[in-house]
Amino acid sequence: MSTFIELKKNLKKDMTGLPEIRMAITGDCATQHLATAVAGAAYEHGFHMSVFDADYDEIRAQITDPSSELYESDPEAVLIDMCTEKLYADFCSLSVESRKTFAEEKADQIAGYWEMLLSNAKCKVLQFNFPERDDRVFGNYANSVETSFIFQQRKLNLMLMEEASKHPGVYIIDLDSLQSRVGLERFCDSKLYFAARMPYSTEILPVIAEEILKVICAMKGSIKKCVVLDLDNTLWGGVVGDDGLEGIQIGELGIGRAFQEFQVWLKELKKRGILLAICSKNDEDKAKEPFEKHPEMVLHLEDIACFVANWEDKASNIRHIRDTLNLGMDSFVFIDDNPFERNLVRELIPDITVPEMPEDPAEYLNYLKSLNLFETVAFSAEDAGRTDQYRAEAKRTKARESFGSYEDYLKDLQMEAYAGPFDKFHYPRIAQLTQRSNQFNLRTVRYTQEEIEALASDDSYITLYFTLKDRFGDHGLVSVVIMKKEEGYAFVDTWLMSCRVLKRTMEDYIVNTIVSTAKSNGFNEIRAEYIPTAKNAMVKDIYKEKGFTETDPGKYVCRVEEYQPGATYIK
Repeated sequence: MSTFIELKKNLKKDMTGLPEIRMAITGDCATQHLATAVAGAAYEHGFHMSVFDADYDEIRAQITDPSSELYESDPEAVLIDMCTEKLYADFCSLSVESRKTFAEEKADQIAGYWEMLLSNAKCKVLQFNFPERDDRVFGNYANSVETSFIFQQRKLNLMLMEEASKHPGVYIIDLDSLQSRVGLERFCDSKLYFAARMPYSTEILPVIAEEILKVICAMKGSIKKCVVLDLDNTLWGGVVGDDGLEGIQIGELGIGRAFQEFQVWLKELKKRGILLAICSKNDEDKAKEPFEKHPEMVLHLEDIACFVANWEDKASNIRHIRDTLNLGMDSFVFIDDNPFERNLVRELIPDITVPEMPEDPAEYLNYLKSLNLFETVAFSAEDAGRTDQYRAEAKRTKARESFGSYEDYLKDLQMEAYAGPFDKFHYPRIAQLTQRSNQFNLRTVRYTQEEIEALASDDSYITLYFTLKDRFGDHGLVSVVIMKKEEGYAFVDTWLMSCRVLKRTMEDYIVNTIVSTAKSNGFNEIRAEYIPTAKNAMVKDIYKEKGFTETDPGKYVCRVEEYQPGATYIK
């Protein structure tokens, strides 16, 4: 990781062509070095971060005044940095009796700031929580004393988590957890705080900046979606082909416990919606045997979205997995105990993330947790079933190979789609799709759940979500369309779709629905736009292909009465 000095030097580098992010930082402590670190880290993530850094201790003034410099900077994200040192000073100024409600009152104040920002700036809010500082006034008994500082601080951090769950668009940056990992002495520099009111050491600033950038990247749709796993000495100890099923190490004895705990963690990732894939140099039957027969395996074949075991090179097999799952390579993480395989994949597939695994399997889990590779800003009930959806897709791929023509295959799928206006049940998934979809996304506008709810109840917008299922299974919610009602025409603000359902005439079904819905709302003209990004080139001509006329570069129009519905194989 870069040092603070190196991040500072990044600000002098050429930012031409980098996508810009506008951010504001306000705090009750000195934030200028933090602002520098965040902007420098953004450059290393491929962004030009334009930062408005408010003056010292101006949180209330900047957030409560709609005409403040903060709002004038038009930020996409606002970071609120409230330090524990100032929190302690506020706590100590209260009477003993008043301290009982300290956490509640402070949580209400902070949530009030969030609501003002979400309302006035239409931005995302990043909130630091409070790294623990035990004043040791009560010793260990502080955990039983409601009026102790550590009791109220821990309560406040919990309340901030609860409040953030009620405010889509607010994300907690967990400095308390970071401090517990690196230690108080590394996290803080007391001399620096007393001299300059800066609560973080310059050593830890790059680490804090990286935590912030991971959340920013997740907001921009840059997230990890799949873990590709080696088997021998990665998921279990030993070599199954040599040692046999009984000889591999997994379970309660010895180092087997480390592999078992690693699998437990991977299964939790799977439940969260991260896909698991296998890439092993092995005979397929031998590779699958532990998943099918070993009594202490936590992972089973139904947990694996794509299983590849052969004697080909791993880079080629990972590309095959990518093509099967239809995901961008930058959303993959490859985990292998063998440094040769790791280096090969790094060299041949630069976009993939390849952690440099420790030699000792006992250290695998803590090391991977420390990397925080799977940051996200959304979660929905559909995530838990994502592996089943991709396993069903593998069955579709196999079935396709048995048909003489692609059209016959599509007919045999027995596809059924549904289109309907946004509803409460689907708000989380709709918001998640806007935040995660990059390739089939015409304008790449991101929405929080709160913003989706507002659009659903706004009469000046037409909202549509689409689901698709076939004889192999249910794809769930696969596409989102938002149209804004303008004077004399409907404008397609958002059209995005999961790449899992490409080339199945779902695109035609959606455009047919867009046109018929616009017509039923009294519009005879639809206008649309394509805004290019680094990832959405695949849809640059989609409007022309579906019958729209290009009026200017990236601008399209469709006359409703002249539109010829596209043929589909969807009921």
